[in-house]
Amino acid sequence: MSGVNEFAIKIGTVNGTGSASANGLLMQAIFRMGIPVSGKNVFPSNIQGLPTWYEIRVNGAGHTARTPEYDLLVAMNSATYDRDVAEVRSGGYLLYDSTWPLDAALQREDISFIGIPIAGMGNEHFSGSRTRILMKNIVYVGALVALLEIDPEIVKELLEQSFARKPKLMDANYQAIKLGYDYAREHFETPLPVHLEKTGPRNDSILIDGNTAAALGCLYAGATVAAWYPITPSTSLVDGFSGFCEQYRHDPESGKNLFCIIQAEDELAAAGIVIGAGWSGARAFTATSGPGISLMSEFIGLAYYAEIPGVIFDVQRAGPSTGMPTRTQQGDLLMVAYASHGDTKHIVLFPGDPGECFTMSVSAFDLAERFQTPVFVVSDLDVGMNDWVVPRLEWDDSYRPDRGKVLGAEDLENIDQFYRYLDVDGDGIPYRTLPGVHPKGAYFTRGSGHNQFGRYTEDSEEYTQVVDRLRRKIDGAASHVPEPEIVRRPGAQMAIVALGSSHPAVIEALDILERDGVVLDYMRIRGFPFADTVGEFLREHERNFVVDQNRDGQLHSLLTIEATVPKERLASVRYYGGMPLSAHHVVSGVNELLQGTGTVAEYGEEGRAGIPDAADGVKSRIGGVEV
Repeated sequence: MSGVNEFAIKIGTVNGTGSASANGLLMQAIFRMGIPVSGKNVFPSNIQGLPTWYEIRVNGAGHTARTPEYDLLVAMNSATYDRDVAEVRSGGYLLYDSTWPLDAALQREDISFIGIPIAGMGNEHFSGSRTRILMKNIVYVGALVALLEIDPEIVKELLEQSFARKPKLMDANYQAIKLGYDYAREHFETPLPVHLEKTGPRNDSILIDGNTAAALGCLYAGATVAAWYPITPSTSLVDGFSGFCEQYRHDPESGKNLFCIIQAEDELAAAGIVIGAGWSGARAFTATSGPGISLMSEFIGLAYYAEIPGVIFDVQRAGPSTGMPTRTQQGDLLMVAYASHGDTKHIVLFPGDPGECFTMSVSAFDLAERFQTPVFVVSDLDVGMNDWVVPRLEWDDSYRPDRGKVLGAEDLENIDQFYRYLDVDGDGIPYRTLPGVHPKGAYFTRGSGHNQFGRYTEDSEEYTQVVDRLRRKIDGAASHVPEPEIVRRPGAQMAIVALGSSHPAVIEALDILERDGVVLDYMRIRGFPFADTVGEFLREHERNFVVDQNRDGQLHSLLTIEATVPKERLASVRYYGGMPLSAHHVVSGVNELLQGTGTVAEYGEEGRAGIPDAADGVKSRIGGVEV
C-alpha cells in the first residue's frame, strides 16, 4: 500500500533540457534522508528533443526494482501528457505545468491534479531562454520538496556542494527551489499522503552507478591501459577511469602520466590494443556493448588461442544490430561465453549491482592473468548507468595482484629451454614471459596453429593437444570464479535462477510468491564456467524457473548446455522489452507456468500479476517450458 516511505514517482521531461541534474538532486536528497531508494533513467538515444523519463521508487522494506505503477507523476512534456496521465495509479497525483490549461480530454476523476505555473514563474523571475529552461526543472524539484516533505536543509546542502565555486548559479537554483516550494505550500495541502519521513543518514551506504564503480575497480586493480570506441551504455566507464587516472595516476616526481587511454578508430582496433598491452605485461581493458563484442570477436579468438590476458567490460543493451542503445537487456550471454569462431570458451563474471562491479573488476584482472585469457565482466545498462544504493565500497590494502605464471629473468636463466605452451604443472596453464626480460623468453606468440612448444603446426595430434588443454584450462576456472549466491527457504521444492540486474526484482517476487503459498529457493549466478554447486542446486529441485532478460532464453540455454541437469527441470521466464525487470514480470512468469496447480500469487495489494507494462507498452514472454 502506498504511503509514508512507500511510493513511486515518474518524471516526464524533454531530453536535452537539463532535467538530469534536477532528478539527481531529488535522488540524492532522498538517499541522504536514509530511505531505501532507486532511480531509473529512461532516455532516448538521440541528443535532444525526444521524451525522457526518470523513475524513483521509495520502499521502506528495501525493494528497489522497477515498479509498473506510479503514485505521483510529474508531467513536464506536453507531447507525452496522455501517456503520463494514464500511468498514474487510481488515487494518485499528477503534477503539471499549469501555465497552459490542461486539455479536458486528459482529466481523470480518480486522480488528483496539481497545477503549478512552472514556466510562468520561470519567465517572471529568470532571464535568458536557456536559464529559464533549466530553472523550470528546479522549480518542480522545489514543489516536490514541499509535497513529499523532503528535508529542505539537505537540498540546500546539496546545492552548496554542487555550486560552491559558482555562487550565481547556486543563488538561481535556490531561488527556483523556493518558488516551487512556496507555491506548493500556499496552494495545496502538504505533505501529500505519499511522502517521506527521515530515518537518519546511511553512513554505511553510497549512491553510485555500475560504470563508475567498475572504473574505480580497474584503478584499484592496477590497470594502466584502456582502449575503447565510444558506445552506449559503456562510454562512461572509460570516462570514469580517465577521471580517476587524471587524479591519482601521475608520477609524483616528474608529473608524467602513469596510464595510457586511447580512443581507437573502432572496436576491433581497441581490442587489438588491449591484447598488445596484455602481451607486454600491462593490465589492460576495454569497455563496450553487444555490437562492439561482435566486432571484437576475431581478436578475442586470438587472445584465447595465443593465451594473452585482457579484460572486456560488456555493458549490455537491447539488440540485435544497433537495437535500442538506451534500453537494457541481457542478450549477450551466449556470445560472451563462446565469443569468436572455432572452439572457444571464456571466463565471464556477472555483477548484480555496482558494488560487485567494483569487486569483480579487480577479480577479472587476476583471473585474466592467472589463466592467460580474456575475461568478460558483463553487466547491463540498468546496473551500468543507473544509480544504486550499495554498501560502502571497501578495500584491503594488503591486496597484491595475481600475475599468474610469469617467468622472470632469473627463472629463465636457470632453465635450459622455455616452451610457451607446454603444460608443466598439469593444470592446463603454461608459463609465460614478458618481452625484453631475457633472451630465452618468448617474444612472439602465435594466433595460427601451434604445438605445445610454440612452433607452427598443421599436424592433427599437435593441434588437438593444444586446444584440449585450453578447454581444460578454462574449465579449471570454474572453481575460481565467484560462487553463486544461494538463498534457501524452508519447504521449497522449486527454485528461481537469475543473474545480474534481475536480482532486486527476483528478491521482491520471492516475497510476493511466498505470501501466497509459492515457496521457492533462489540461486543467483555470478560466474562462468559454472561451479559444481550450480548443477547441484538445479538437480536438487524438481523445477527451476530461469529468469532471462532476452527473447531466446540464453541463461536457460547456457544452463542446459553446461550444467549437466535434465532439461525437463528447467522452465523459462522471460522479459525482454528493454526496461529494467520488475517483480511483476517474475511473478507473472512463474504464475503462468504454475497454472492448473491451484497455487497462484498476486502482485501487491492490487493484484497486478500478469499485467503488461503500461510504462513501455512491450510484451512479456512468459510460460512455455523449454525442453
